[in-house]
Amino acid sequence: MAKKTIYYSDLKNDDFANTVFEPKPLPENYPFAVDNPLWRIAEFLLYRLIATPLVWLIAKIGFGLKIRNRRTLRKLRGTGYYLYGNHTQGMMDAYTPTLVSFPKAAHIVVSPQTVSIPVVGGIVRLLGAIPVPGNAKGMRAFTKALSMRTKQKRAVTVYPEAHIWPWFTGIRPFPNGSFAYPVKDGVPAVAFVTTYRKRRLLRKLPPLLTVTVSEPFYPDLSVSERTAKQKLRDEIYDFMLGEASRPDNYAYYEYIQKKDSSD
Repeated sequence: MAKKTIYYSDLKNDDFANTVFEPKPLPENYPFAVDNPLWRIAEFLLYRLIATPLVWLIAKIGFGLKIRNRRTLRKLRGTGYYLYGNHTQGMMDAYTPTLVSFPKAAHIVVSPQTVSIPVVGGIVRLLGAIPVPGNAKGMRAFTKALSMRTKQKRAVTVYPEAHIWPWFTGIRPFPNGSFAYPVKDGVPAVAFVTTYRKRRLLRKLPPLLTVTVSEPFYPDLSVSERTAKQKLRDEIYDFMLGEASRPDNYAYYEYIQKKDSSD
């Protein structure tokens, strides 16, 4: 089967998510974290009784998902934590954190466009989406919401590469900004890496998914915040790079950098 070829220019900023609409800016008073009895009931019914079983079926039957080393998260039963993953799927990157962190609930930091669609936006919020704000006032409330969720002993997921590169088998460079959250909250960070297995049967279908979970990384609170978040970023990045470099990580798409026209 011929591989699809994608040409890119910028490892950090190119996006192949094929977004078809422009997101609406979030209002300054956007409620990043709702926590009242009615919301909790609706969240439980939708997240636990409907979404989680459905997600498990889709992941297992449609993508043959295997999760390696998930047992390490048993060490973190008594605390919230941050999950960091490579961003190579659309739908499955929304589903994977739920299956990795189970039985903990997993929230996901998303782009504003995820909550911009009427009705659908409310549903994804109940399923754990927390959109990134576009202003300083919103950023304070956003950061407070993340801290609230970890204090509730939940997982908060960040895709530090930011942009989706479908089926990409490498790890793209990413900044250390999002690693300030576990440093600030004093909670662990855990990496997970999605890699791909070539199908033996039904070879015209996309490859199967393997997700490998790291041991917890603990922020070094004895150094400055700047140093601590860089150290945490480097530990997460090195783990991701090592797992993505596995020889059995099957390349379904071929990514080729465009030549500079000035050459």
